[in-house]
Amino acid sequence: MQDQLEKIRIEALAEMQEAETLEILDKLRIKYFGRKGLYTDVMKGMGKLSKEQKPIIGKLSNQIRLEITNKFDQIKEKFNQEKRELQLEEEAIDITLPGRQRQTGRSHPITQILNQIQLIFKGMGFQTVEGPEIELEFYNFDALNTPKDHPARDLQDTFYIDDGVVLRTHTSPVQIRVMKKTTPPIRIIVPGKVYRRDYDITHLPMFNQVEGLLVDHHVTFSELKGVLYSFARQMFGDTIQVRFRPHFFPFTEPSAEVDISCIFCKAKGCRVCSQTGWLEILGSGSVDPNVFKHVNYNPEHVTGFAFGMGVDRIAMLKFGITDLRLMFENDMRFAKQF
Repeated sequence: MQDQLEKIRIEALAEMQEAETLEILDKLRIKYFGRKGLYTDVMKGMGKLSKEQKPIIGKLSNQIRLEITNKFDQIKEKFNQEKRELQLEEEAIDITLPGRQRQTGRSHPITQILNQIQLIFKGMGFQTVEGPEIELEFYNFDALNTPKDHPARDLQDTFYIDDGVVLRTHTSPVQIRVMKKTTPPIRIIVPGKVYRRDYDITHLPMFNQVEGLLVDHHVTFSELKGVLYSFARQMFGDTIQVRFRPHFFPFTEPSAEVDISCIFCKAKGCRVCSQTGWLEILGSGSVDPNVFKHVNYNPEHVTGFAFGMGVDRIAMLKFGITDLRLMFENDMRFAKQF
């Protein structure tokens, strides 16, 4: 048995030394140490040895197995190292090539304008508040003096979720919520998304709006004009002209739309302003006394004004964007221009 083990040692070491691939090496391992391997087969005879021979043969067999196993691991590591070096050679990186720069993001034009609007009104003492986009009809229409038969409540204009529940059509409902919880003086702006059934180059089903509200004792329309004059000139420049046109809104009386002189033609008349020299930017007015009654304010004691503007439209005018839909296509080439 000793001679058999010595023979296995000599032959195994010699064959492993000549192995040219990992596959051949693995076959040799199975040849000697597999379930039917030569070493395994010899070791099955251990049971037939005498008590004196067993320790001697056992020690020898362990030494031979350890020697062959170490040689196997050594040659295997050599093959693996050669494989890694070949792989590194094939996958070599040419460090002379220019690197790939990561695209950096930009603030969306709507975000830029929204931040600017909030900054302007913050400078005039207005506080920013927000409210839910899914709204009750009471806050969206009833409390804002918009009766059941008003066209704005029709299905073709408003997204209805359930009976008495809508996607808000403006951010004015937040004004009602604030007034119901707060006593004057109130000076707030309300930015947020609103929803209407519209879709063309200047309208989308979802757009961004900022409402403003100021309520106190003895608030006048001239104060509203002063605030909006200041806003327009901070947003569009000191040379901009501002005018107020009489208009109608259910929740303000008197009401006015606010125009600025066309920033594209300098008020001379062009296609953008329909040759009028003016561009409409927002709606405004004194808070209707009926609105105050819904929030338990006494219209004999308090007055106020409100205004609302489309942030998307302001961005289009500020940056000269001709199609509103461009702002929602998430194209970095577009965003990088602003």
